[in-house]
Amino acid sequence: MRILSLTNKMPYPPKDGGTIGIFNIVNALAEAGNEVYVLAMNTPKHFIKSEEINPEIQKKLNIESVFVNSKISLFALVKNILFSRLPYIAERFYDQNYLNKLIELLNKYSFDVIQLEGLYLCTYIPEIRKYSNAKISLRSHNIEHEIWYRTAQNTKNPFKKVYLNHLASRIKKLKTNIIDKYDVLIPITERDASVYKNLGNTKPFLIFPAIINLNDFSYSMPDTSKVSLFHLGALDWFPNQEGLMWFVKNCWPEIKKLHPELSFHIAGRNGNPDFLKKIASPGIVFHGEVPDAQEFINNYSIMIVPLLSGSGMRIKIIEGMAMGKAIITTSIGTEGIPTTDMENILIADKPQDVIAKTDYLLNNPSEITTLGLSARNFITDNYSDKVLAKKLTEFYNSVL
Repeated sequence: MRILSLTNKMPYPPKDGGTIGIFNIVNALAEAGNEVYVLAMNTPKHFIKSEEINPEIQKKLNIESVFVNSKISLFALVKNILFSRLPYIAERFYDQNYLNKLIELLNKYSFDVIQLEGLYLCTYIPEIRKYSNAKISLRSHNIEHEIWYRTAQNTKNPFKKVYLNHLASRIKKLKTNIIDKYDVLIPITERDASVYKNLGNTKPFLIFPAIINLNDFSYSMPDTSKVSLFHLGALDWFPNQEGLMWFVKNCWPEIKKLHPELSFHIAGRNGNPDFLKKIASPGIVFHGEVPDAQEFINNYSIMIVPLLSGSGMRIKIIEGMAMGKAIITTSIGTEGIPTTDMENILIADKPQDVIAKTDYLLNNPSEITTLGLSARNFITDNYSDKVLAKKLTEFYNSVL
């Protein structure tokens, strides 16, 4: 089967949740025997030089890229509000050069499936229909309008709140308008599938969670003699910023008071100075972008993921569980991952509960090991790349 994947960011190297999610699925589809092509937008935020791509990966995935200037412009934003019905975030990813390259590929190859990585690629569906008879698959990474509604709810600035609610409303309308314009739907969780059904989806769908190759994630017994907290994630993603500021303000001072020797290690790219000032506090160590994420994760004991907004599935939680880490997160953090509180993860939504569960692990270090082993077994049973890639390939064959 010949599959073309359209993405709004480069899938390699897989550094953050978005790129990891994209890379893992296209790589697994190729490993399953499919002929895979990737047409990626190379944006300023995630710009990758062609020589940075591993030659074997390039050959396996046939990656083509087009530079797309997706930078936020105040003029373009105002123009969008006044003269467009599209959400600005989707308009930023509609590019004529990218469209020209897409048409070139559609004229050159006959594809069986064209997989759209996210809602914002759906603006290209009319052109795809003109030039190809391929089945169009929408791989929904999350429920985008929920992210922005939740962000607006947690925003105190009244002007920003109004705009974010407006943006969320437009995104929901776009999602409603594209319902059934695709041929198949690939939601990432059962809950996401339910949202699409309520919006009117009648097309065949396959719930397809984030996948990982367990061979890529080593497990080592944690050193419980020196326990520390850590967080790893893109620091230019608002839900990560919001959650960390909430944790540092509402939870960290009391945790630090209970355990004066404790440190909290934070790593991630694009942490701007203003944000770093807001999370500066005694005992907090900022590492910036780390060269080896797995090495960083293995150096520390308890993973903190304090998400208050966002949607979809958290790749970093999946990876942390695969590496056998004890994780404390919120209900939103584990949303879409069928975890069990106190069995393979700890879930806490209120500051006092986060403090209590952190204190529990720190006072019972053997539970860090037990929880981590249970987490890794959970990932082994539910997120194997080979099993899921075969399942998706069979699903595509069934609808061709």
